[in-house]
Amino acid sequence: MWFAYIARRVGQGVVVLWAAFTISFLVLYLLPGDAAALFAGGGDQEQIDPELVAQLRAELGLDRPLWEQYLSALGRALVGDFGTSAQTGRPAADLLAEALPPTLALTGFAFLLSIVIGVGLALAASLARGTWLRNLLFSLPPIGVSIPVFWIGLLLLQAFSFQLRLFPAMGNEGFISLVLPAVTIAIPSGAFIAQLLSRSLRSTLAQPYVEVVRAKGAGEARVQFAHAFRNAAIPTLTMVGVLIGGLLSGAVVTETVFSRLGIGRLVVTAVNNRDVPVVQVVVVFAAVVFVTANLLVDLVYPLIDRRITLARTAFVAA
Repeated sequence: MWFAYIARRVGQGVVVLWAAFTISFLVLYLLPGDAAALFAGGGDQEQIDPELVAQLRAELGLDRPLWEQYLSALGRALVGDFGTSAQTGRPAADLLAEALPPTLALTGFAFLLSIVIGVGLALAASLARGTWLRNLLFSLPPIGVSIPVFWIGLLLLQAFSFQLRLFPAMGNEGFISLVLPAVTIAIPSGAFIAQLLSRSLRSTLAQPYVEVVRAKGAGEARVQFAHAFRNAAIPTLTMVGVLIGGLLSGAVVTETVFSRLGIGRLVVTAVNNRDVPVVQVVVVFAAVVFVTANLLVDLVYPLIDRRITLARTAFVAA
């Protein structure tokens, strides 16, 4: 049962990776402009040498039919070779490896902040005694989810960098430079967690077994933490993959706003220059992270709630 379930989920993950690779390839192909012309002209269309463009197109394989370009790129990707960047002449995988550490530090810190914000806000709203306070706390997550990441970043920059001068406005210098970018990403992600968890807590606390626990004399804090929270956290856990995807996409925007080195700047530069190998290695990496996170969540289900068996999970997944 374990082997069959894992094999099925891995197979689904492979399909997701193939779809991500294929869609990114087609989207970049359909974008206006010519990667060889951009590289040859350096952004100045008047300086383009047609012979140089033709030579670059041949070297990059852009003169071949679309299906040949796709199959060639897919075949190389299957063995971990995503090609060479047209802009730098370096392997795309090497560029990703260099840009990855600062982005991982940012998203890891933002993930921890998201959990603290989301769980703290959901529990505070659930434990609040006053109706007005409870309604206020329940209204905060939808607001946080709806605010664009770049706008949050600009507000934090204006307040804490330009006005109060407590944090640097840009760069990758030390832990202090991580704070504002991480908070920028964590606010909508934490609001997302709080929104899901608070709704799940409401539903869980309305279940009959909770009334039985209360009738036995358990205090409200014990009811919330020892009984309701574990069951309420399961629906939220199912969205971990979506949350991680949101953190990565938020990192792309945030790194641009705060002028940080990382995957965000790498992707923006690659898209502007139609550097297909670089964009594709980043897209496939993001898809691998998403697939792995979802697979781990599925395997952790039985540890969180013993009523959930692997057989039932496999049946639902099928």
